[in-house]
Amino acid sequence: MVTGDASMTVLRAAGVAFVIDHAGRVPRVLHWGADLGRLDAPALAALRESATPAVLNNAPDLPRLFTLWPAEQDGWVGTPAQSGNRRGTATTPRPAVVDVEVEHADAGGGTIRIELADAVTGTRSRLVCVLDPAGVLSVDASIENTDSSDYLLDGLRILLPLPDRAEELLDFSGKWCRERSPQRQILPFGTHARRARRGKPGHDAPYLLSVGTAGFGFGHGEVWSAHLAWSGDGEYLAERLPEGAGEFSRVFGAGELLRSGEVILKPGERYDAPRVLFTWSDMGLDGIAARLHDRLRSRPQHPPQPRPLVLNTWEAVYFDHDLERLTELADRATEVGVERIVLDDGWFRGRRDDTAGLGDWVVDESVWPDGLGPFADAVHERGMQFGLWFEPEMINPDSELARAHPDWVLAPRSGAGATARHQQVLDLANPDAYAVVLERISALVVAHSIDYIKWDHNRDLMEPVADHDGGDRPRVRAQTLALYRMLDELRARHPELEIETCSGGGGRVDLGILDRTDRLWASDCNDPVERARIERWTRMLVPPELIGSHLGARRSHTTHRETDLAFRLIIALTAHAGIEADLTQVSADELATIAAWSRLYRELRPLIHSGRIVNADLADEATMLTGIVAEDGARALFTWARLATSDAGQSGRIVFPGLDPQATFRIRLRTELGTPRMHEGTDPAWLDAAARDGFLMPGLLLTRAGLPMPTLNPQQALLLDLERVH
Repeated sequence: MVTGDASMTVLRAAGVAFVIDHAGRVPRVLHWGADLGRLDAPALAALRESATPAVLNNAPDLPRLFTLWPAEQDGWVGTPAQSGNRRGTATTPRPAVVDVEVEHADAGGGTIRIELADAVTGTRSRLVCVLDPAGVLSVDASIENTDSSDYLLDGLRILLPLPDRAEELLDFSGKWCRERSPQRQILPFGTHARRARRGKPGHDAPYLLSVGTAGFGFGHGEVWSAHLAWSGDGEYLAERLPEGAGEFSRVFGAGELLRSGEVILKPGERYDAPRVLFTWSDMGLDGIAARLHDRLRSRPQHPPQPRPLVLNTWEAVYFDHDLERLTELADRATEVGVERIVLDDGWFRGRRDDTAGLGDWVVDESVWPDGLGPFADAVHERGMQFGLWFEPEMINPDSELARAHPDWVLAPRSGAGATARHQQVLDLANPDAYAVVLERISALVVAHSIDYIKWDHNRDLMEPVADHDGGDRPRVRAQTLALYRMLDELRARHPELEIETCSGGGGRVDLGILDRTDRLWASDCNDPVERARIERWTRMLVPPELIGSHLGARRSHTTHRETDLAFRLIIALTAHAGIEADLTQVSADELATIAAWSRLYRELRPLIHSGRIVNADLADEATMLTGIVAEDGARALFTWARLATSDAGQSGRIVFPGLDPQATFRIRLRTELGTPRMHEGTDPAWLDAAARDGFLMPGLLLTRAGLPMPTLNPQQALLLDLERVH
């Protein structure tokens, strides 16, 4: 719904309201958060009048304002929206509104387009704010150079105000194989800034910056979140100044992190900033996730078909490619119900280890004398899809392409720095390099009827400059846009092709790359203990059907931890499931269990890939209760897992979130994968009933009183399947 007088606009959708006042020189936000209902003229007037803050001591003589394009002219001394100069001048932006358009949306929400002109900096800017039917607010910004000289743009950020009660901050850090590790703190005075200068978001990406009421959790508290939908360098900010921000007390937001000299706008040129998504919830972090998942699932390009069970060959064979061995692996995959096989790294010329071959993308005749055709055909003949691994943005110095075109390496003219993982970065913004890589990938897709590409990106971009405009110029933005163009072109040429995004695992997880891909690899770590934590937080942004989660070997490749088969299977079940283990080396009993898991995945994936994610707020961090609840509430799947020991002998009653308290549910313990090992003499009585015919329990008790959960041994999990009976 869109309401408002000529100078105020209210957008409402899914319990969210976004109110702006565009009567002044620059529009400002009067409210973003809980729906205020239909506001009549007196209410709107009261909201506007109450938005004028006090004039503080030792301060400007006019009230400080915080606008949608914050600048010093309004008394804002925090981080500005726009920073730049013309050879050291034109450094004080003074934009002013020239036009505002509001578009009604029948499904809820709407669009506000704001045009700004600035005589001081000689620029014209545009803001587009869209409140979608899920209640997610997206903001796009652009700036055009309308002057006759070059304008050096140092930064363009999207910042929104927050109320005083938004006092606790949550974002993420991490490393390879431990991505999205949460960190929390009270938002102090000053600036909390997280900047990624890796040429990608990185394994330590802030990912989703959330600020909320004290102690907010998965199922409680008011939370405001921001996400930068961009796959290059970026920055996230949260600021709290003593004088506040207009009538608000703090702000937060994000933007692309531009390197010095990266964007120099010539007369008439325009810079389009990456989109920033803002989400509000009064139902904790699960409420944030629900809105973002609804948004993603409503996209026209969201995968409509059931997500196939995948086998990826990496941890099964590594670089040891052999047609006979891989065909035997395909036979085992067929036995257990695999629907897609992806041939990982090692198929191209010279690739017997990770030191050579990247950039050539020519099949290695010494390993594949008849090409990839025999294996691709074998996979297709067994009724499975065929996928292939690439790392198109990288190049090994030991490659034919690097020897022929050393100038295609993204590096200073004085010479490339140290390799990382024995590789350098290929300058995809170079049209010739771009064309070679695109054509080689496209030709292979056609030649082998490739259904799926795993697209990897294993190193940070260090000194990412190239000879451009007569000197070394930063090229992270150009590289990122070239990546997007190539993905778009491949999809246009091959509409049925699916693409998985991987970056050394989870080093590039953002909604910019997910607009162009169908799946993400959350981490290179298949250790289920680590994976359970990583995926819990990955699901804050990304729904489970877009997150690859694989069964690994008993002894983890990355951590060397050993875990039971059932635990590995349960943790890998509730996403886009797959297999990384060598099925030719497992016992007949294990193969039968994996086949049972495959059938269970096909039974449950309609629920897993459409339901709402819920997480119990637990005092014991060694335990996890995660659920997926059907949209109509008729069914739910909960995973109860213990990752480590803890002080308490028992967990007590655990509340099940997300269920209908007015319904009654039959709880069944799914035992197809075996029963977990317990750390108790006898189990709670209800669990025995759940393992036989099911245990009936009212939703009111489940959601308010809870169930006494069994004490599992470490690295054990169980699955509870709940069906509404009335």
